[in-house]
Amino acid sequence: MTDPRRKIEKFCYEHPNFGIPNLMRYIVIANVVFWLLGAVNPVLMSYLLFNPALILRGQVWRLVSFVFFPPSTGILAFIAFYFYYWIGSTLENQWGTGQFTIYFFSGVILTILYGFVMYFITGRAVSLSSTYIYLSMFFSFAALFPDMQVLFLFFIPVKMKYLALVNAAFFLISVLTTAFPENLLPVVAVLNFLIFCGGELRSLLPRKQSRRTINFKRESARIRREQQDRLYTHKCAVCGRTDADYPNLEFRYCSRCAGYHCFCSEHINNHIHFTE
Repeated sequence: MTDPRRKIEKFCYEHPNFGIPNLMRYIVIANVVFWLLGAVNPVLMSYLLFNPALILRGQVWRLVSFVFFPPSTGILAFIAFYFYYWIGSTLENQWGTGQFTIYFFSGVILTILYGFVMYFITGRAVSLSSTYIYLSMFFSFAALFPDMQVLFLFFIPVKMKYLALVNAAFFLISVLTTAFPENLLPVVAVLNFLIFCGGELRSLLPRKQSRRTINFKRESARIRREQQDRLYTHKCAVCGRTDADYPNLEFRYCSRCAGYHCFCSEHINNHIHFTE
């Protein structure tokens, strides 16, 4: 797991009240409201778009309003609303309110920064939307729950990891076919995903199988020797949290993993077993 993720987890652990509970509920409600406004008067939608030139002239609401721009003006938008709400709520339950709040708004901030940087470089406004922010949430969900099945087209069961591959193909096509600088927006979204889910993504990679018998007594002695020069005694092999950073967190060793691997209470029953 990358250092930024570890620092975010530590910050949220030390500030348990940080974050916006049920964040996706408010975001989806705002999306529905703006969808209704667009249905009544489509011209109003133009006032939601991200435009650096107009923002610098005082229309600062565009820094936020573009996030609530509906993914579609048709009735199918409500399917997207429900899907985003389900994914966002599940991620919040998995990570906690603080981490999910940081995840969502870090994607927004990265997108805004990219829009301004490209505006100052190219001299023209970059058309930004929240589409790739939401799609990066989908990547995160698929990394955490790769084998969960959803009903594609309401009747075809498909695992999330396969839908994520379709999503990745869409990202790649967007990069190759969209004009610069809009074509790099998917890359910005992927950066946010890698910060939070790089560890889970690595855990999905295939590992070489090994028939080597593990001597747990010898492995235990080796671990104790390695820990003599460290500031912690236990470190989770999944999230990287240690008993030094989280003194109230419980750590255990998994007997089904090959080797001598420690896990926090959150991941002792939720990890891919080591095979070598």
